[in-house]
Amino acid sequence: MIESPICSLCNIQYPIFQGGMAWIADGELAAAVSNGGGLGIISAMNAGADYLKQQIQIAKNLTDKPFGVNVMLMSPHAAEVAEIIAQERVAVVTTGAGNPSKYMPAWKEAGIVVIPVIASVAMAKKVQKAGADAVIAEGQESGGHIGELTTMALVPQICDAVDIPVIAAGGIGDGRGMAAAFMLGACGVQLGTRFLVAKECNVHQNYKNMVLDAKDISTVTTGRRFGGNTCRCIKNSFSRNFLSLEYAPEATAASIAELGVGALRKAAVEGDTKQGCFLAGQISGMIHKEQPAAEIIQELVTQAEALLKGADKWVK
Repeated sequence: MIESPICSLCNIQYPIFQGGMAWIADGELAAAVSNGGGLGIISAMNAGADYLKQQIQIAKNLTDKPFGVNVMLMSPHAAEVAEIIAQERVAVVTTGAGNPSKYMPAWKEAGIVVIPVIASVAMAKKVQKAGADAVIAEGQESGGHIGELTTMALVPQICDAVDIPVIAAGGIGDGRGMAAAFMLGACGVQLGTRFLVAKECNVHQNYKNMVLDAKDISTVTTGRRFGGNTCRCIKNSFSRNFLSLEYAPEATAASIAELGVGALRKAAVEGDTKQGCFLAGQISGMIHKEQPAAEIIQELVTQAEALLKGADKWVK
């Protein structure tokens, strides 16, 4: 049986987190993942306190297991969302797009486990010093906002740099990726794209179909030209147009940022396959069916256990 420090830290059965995907990771999906033995995570995205309280209540009604909330720190509602998390005493909070240090004292006082998502050694050291309980090292293979380093290069460097547990994310879609993450020094894994096609995920069916139909080269990154807002998404009319405009001579950082406004909602809620931005990781080409969240978790664990037990066949 796979056990790690993450299991005891978060009081979960398996060291598997579900990523906090905006417009996708709601209370129902989080509860399903937690009921399956992992850690489900609600995305606070760009919404305010009322939305988050509603989703937390949905999760509490569906599970008695721990679950988490992901806070996008660049959201204009970050402060009020941080306060709600402390009031509701959510088990775990993960953060992205910034430094959570100013919110951490209140979260820690409420007994909440704080695990920032980071993409560099420097940020890992900074959040450890601020009191983070663990970090999620996310490589650029993942969907959504990404950094520069790949998971294979990032995770071992983070493990060498900090003394707190490291969770690997980006490019992990099955038990092989989970086993590899352990070999790199991680104590657990976070998956987003794989849970996007969970039966309990309420994203538009067109979004799921885009992932299910994807191949190995079906994703592309946008937003690299001006830095700070690089995203990985599935190739479609929107992404092709975005790239064309991004590298036009007259383009500015502000004009390009405006292009993406509302595009994720068009994909996740409206299912607009032409004008929607379908954020997804490079493992999309490995996903071929919808499954209950609990079944996804069991497949990951069973395959990873078999691989790790048989790893000595390579050592003579």
